Amino acid sequence: MLFRTKDLEAIFGGRCTLAFRRWKKPTVKPGGTVRTALGMVGIDSVEAIEPGEVTEDEARAAGYKDRAGVIAMFEAQQGTCYRIRLHPAGPDPREALREAEPDALELETLAVRLLKLDKAAPTPWTKQALQLIADHPGIVSTTLAESAGIERAEFKLNIRKLKALGLTISLEVGYRLSPRGEALLATL
Repeated sequence: MLFRTKDLEAIFGGRCTLAFRRWKKPTVKPGGTVRTALGMVGIDSVEAIEPGEVTEDEARAAGYKDRAGVIAMFEAQQGTCYRIRLHPAGPDPREALREAEPDALELETLAVRLLKLDKAAPTPWTKQALQLIADHPGIVSTTLAESAGIERAEFKLNIRKLKALGLTISLEVGYRLSPRGEALLATL
């Protein structure tokens, strides 16, 4: 589930408690969370509705000027209409993870995780990617991908896997290693 920046700001500012979507199949479920640029968004409920059920108050709670805006969005898409109740659910847990100093056992566990990622790929890539980022922080992904000898889309997908482990930090342009990533690279 994607959110516009202004909607995320409203959610985390407590001004937005609803979202409306039209999906062929829901992409979120009650009790789940969505990772966003501003933190985690908690999903309280997901209910199928008819477009006519949307009230003016609900439209405003979802960040629309009025109910007509929600109806127009529904009309421009296909699938079932949904009302999603949501709330801010705290910071992205990767933020704390990447700043934490790993102990020896955790470093060993991370090394095993990287080995599994390498074994699942046509060629090993994890150490090379970490080293490229360490040597070239803030360099655009296209250049790093060329240095690695792979397509940019594949490179970015790989870096997201490292980010999920708390090893890298995305910058406005490029990446840098997190303290956790630096500690791991020093042991590889």
